[in-house]
Amino acid sequence: MILLDTNVLARMTDSGNPHCALARRAVHVLLGHGERLIVVPQNGLGMTPDQASQWLGFFQRRFTLLPDHDELFTRWHALVKALGVKGLKSYDARLVTAMQGYGITQLLTFNAGDFKRFPVTVIDPASL
Repeated sequence: MILLDTNVLARMTDSGNPHCALARRAVHVLLGHGERLIVVPQNGLGMTPDQASQWLGFFQRRFTLLPDHDELFTRWHALVKALGVKGLKSYDARLVTAMQGYGITQLLTFNAGDFKRFPVTVIDPASL
């Protein structure tokens, strides 16, 4: 299983983004290798309701959506406190907490540096 970071989803849905093709290619390659691509509740992508509806349908057909665990908040709080995570980086910690709850060790992201302090294996879309 490989979790898709918000930045991958955002880029693949924005044809005007210079990394759109790279994000789409990475997802295509991973699916072609039989990988199970996972999404969890994350920050919004800044779309209109119609755009969001279209992309959510696309995501549901291709990716597995795993809901938040009941203990997510408690684990997230503990991780943020233990590592001294501040500000927006707490959202990265939230993704890692969700990954840990499901035993997911790999993350597809354009922001590898944001996850250096966490025990995850980062996959850069450009490496695929």
